[in-house]
This record gives sequence, C-alpha cells and structure tokens, in this order.
Amino acid sequence: MNEPPLGIDTTKLHAAPVADLCDANASLILTGELRILEPVFQAHGQCISFSGRVVTMRVLEHNVGESELLEMPGEGRVLVLDGRGSKRYAIMGGNLAEQACRNGWAGAVVNGCVRDVDDINTFTIGVRALAIHPRHPGIDGVPEMHVDVEFAGAVIRDGEWLYADTDGIIVCSKEIYGRLLHGETSRSFFLRDC
Repeated sequence: MNEPPLGIDTTKLHAAPVADLCDANASLILTGELRILEPVFQAHGQCISFSGRVVTMRVLEHNVGESELLEMPGEGRVLVLDGRGSKRYAIMGGNLAEQACRNGWAGAVVNGCVRDVDDINTFTIGVRALAIHPRHPGIDGVPEMHVDVEFAGAVIRDGEWLYADTDGIIVCSKEIYGRLLHGETSRSFFLRDC
C-alpha cells in the first residue's frame, strides 16, 4: 500500500495523474477496490483535476435536495450525482456549481446533464457530466441520499474516494497515492490542484 511521506501536506500539492494512480495501485484494480469509470464525461469548471471523499445522491430529472446538500460545508468532498443517465433535463447548473464552490466542495460527477456551462467554467470547481442540456430540471421528486450508485461501468459508494483529471475518473474504497520521483528515490503520494 502506498502512503504519503511523513511531513508532506498533501492538501497543498498538485494533482498526480489518474494514470499514475492506476499504475501505482494496479493490485487494487484486480481486487475491485479501485474502479475506473468509462470515458463518457465532458469536463467543466476551472479545476482540471480534483479529488475527495464521495457523497452520493440519486435523482431522476429533478434536483430536489441538491441545494440543501451543497449548502453544507463540502470539506473537499465530491458530489456523485446519479441522474440515471437521463438527457432530457439538466440536473445541475451554474447556481448549484457556484454554491458547491462557495461551500468548499471539490467537484461533482454527474450521470446526466448540466447547463449554464459558461458560468460553471468561471468557478474553481471540477464538474464532469454526460452532456449539456438547456432545460431546467423538474421541481418534484425525492432524492436518494448516501446510496450505492452504478454508472459508467462502475459501482460508486458513499464515503469512497474519487480522483478525476484529463486521463479519466477513478474511485477507490480507500485513499490512494501515486508515485513521484524525487532525485534517485521514488516517493508515494497523491498530489491535488483543487
């Protein structure tokens, strides 16, 4: 298992590529503890790479409960919003992304559509979504909170760790670290930019 070097504040370092995390933790892929999401997402927001503990929510063509959740301190967490792959409505827009950014959320992965992308792209947050859609979501519905979700070929559980960058998105049952060469020695840790 890779551990951060003693004395390294990993909250202030730049992101190690997801590809390096996969390479350094290949045994976790074999056991299913580390899962790679299929490459079906569009990237939005100013954070190219982001990571954090997962908070799951499932909705269907509405965004009921999202504002209340994102009003809570994010503490660097990532919202995994399962919209069941619907492309009929946007289930996250600029207002919710701004709220998430303001309250310290690292990012969101949306199994559905987003809108107000020009606004989202002004915030220091990472957002991944299946597509863009201009239609506002419904206002009726009951969200499912802290449930296991499955999309993009992977199961994602509340409380797991998610890592995203331009190489892709991975989730793991525990916090993982990559490799950074330092002189002649190899030191293991995950580095983040948002």
